[in-house]
Amino acid sequence: MIGQGYISQVAVLPGFAHARRNSELVALVSDDPVKLNTLSRTYGVTRIGGYEDFDNLMASGEIDAVYIALPNHLHTSFTLRAARHGIHVLCEKPMAVTVVDCRRMIAGCRRHGVKLMIAYRLHFERANLTAIETVQSGTIGEPRIFNSVFTLQVPDPENIRLRRETGGGTLYDIGIYCINAARSLFQDEPTEVFATTARKRVARFRQVEEMASAILRFPGERLASFTCSFGAARASAYEIVGSRGSLKVSPAFGLSEDLHHTLMVDGHLRERTFPQRDQFAPELLYFSDCILNGVEPEPSGREGLIDVCTIEALYRSAETGRAVKLPRLSKRTRPNMEQECSRPAVSKPKLVHAASPSGKH
Repeated sequence: MIGQGYISQVAVLPGFAHARRNSELVALVSDDPVKLNTLSRTYGVTRIGGYEDFDNLMASGEIDAVYIALPNHLHTSFTLRAARHGIHVLCEKPMAVTVVDCRRMIAGCRRHGVKLMIAYRLHFERANLTAIETVQSGTIGEPRIFNSVFTLQVPDPENIRLRRETGGGTLYDIGIYCINAARSLFQDEPTEVFATTARKRVARFRQVEEMASAILRFPGERLASFTCSFGAARASAYEIVGSRGSLKVSPAFGLSEDLHHTLMVDGHLRERTFPQRDQFAPELLYFSDCILNGVEPEPSGREGLIDVCTIEALYRSAETGRAVKLPRLSKRTRPNMEQECSRPAVSKPKLVHAASPSGKH
């Protein structure tokens, strides 16, 4: 496990308890010795080291794969370093900060014959997979409109999400969820995007935008829109509207809460609740199975690349005030119910030198 920040401590490390069938946590890497010593005791991990020990650890013969949960700007370098040692890579999203770096990661992993998977946890989560299945079944008719909001307060100006040099920004951190949901529900890729950003004149938003709103055009004259923000109360939902009805998922992107569906078809309302589950053990189980069985993982590097390509275009649009056309990027596979995997929810552990984006320890 490379990087021991909030998401690692609150979700990934506890998730190993539900992934014992094929996955064993054997090493921790961090630049914080207090984290290393405390977490190694908590999870019974004897092999620990700083970032300067990374290459020696990769060459030790004790590691088959790494989970990279570092700041966005470090994903590429650590992926390529792991690949050179023949180590498989499960990398947090966004895959990288630029399309160029995404392509380098894909090429490097292919050249060294290792698997590369991007950690889209919702590709294994029942509520979101059921939403895709509902739309593709024709229940709401022809899907025409997607709309989403994903917002939270990030009060600490030193948070990596608010720092340009670490790959911060609303689109990279939370807008990516809206983009990926639209792509999955429409089963296609956007062809053109338009975006605008806004920010209050406060210190924490000196380097990145406070909020961004986007419109994505999809083939078949379909539109997706969303707003994401680091300066508003917590909200997380999407709605897809078809020719016969609509489906709303709220909270859509939740990590540690029940998820809800509201389906309206021909004037008839149906509601459903999906209980909270461990969303990270399924990723670990699936990725290890891919390694053991010689299967290419999905979500792949190409999945990550398309989202980053879209984000780059959205920022370019916001800078120029014009719509930006996207290159036609095709993708053959989409998340589906075959990937669904349910494990019990994990209890929130005590955090060590880490806090949620909202600043709560």
